Amino acid sequence: VDLVESGGGSVQAGGSLRISCWSSCATRCMGWFRQVPGKEREGVAVVFTCDGRKWYADSVKDRFFISRDNALNMLYLQMNNLKPEDTARYTCAAESSYCSSGLLQRGADFRSWGQGTQVIVSA
Repeated sequence: VDLVESGGGSVQAGGSLRISCWSSCATRCMGWFRQVPGKEREGVAVVFTCDGRKWYADSVKDRFFISRDNALNMLYLQMNNLKPEDTARYTCAAESSYCSSGLLQRGADFRSWGQGTQVIVSA
């Protein structure tokens, strides 16, 4: 599966941003991850596209919302009330043999990854 992210940019703290990920075909499980240079990759959100179940990292719960448009093969991450600590490169992932909250910690179980899009939140 090919994945292409878009929509990153710079925003002030408290603002909102939506990033997108186009996938070349339908996939049952997708997620968003983020990484800051020098730090480990962090799972942000995962969605089971078949029934809409979603899982979020505690750090983004109630601020970030993952959604999927199956007709357009698009994955979105709506990010609200952004904080400087949300600054990172956000990457979408797809294709896993299972779909659960465990993927937030085991991102390596996703087989396909995009190139990422940069999000910068200024204080």
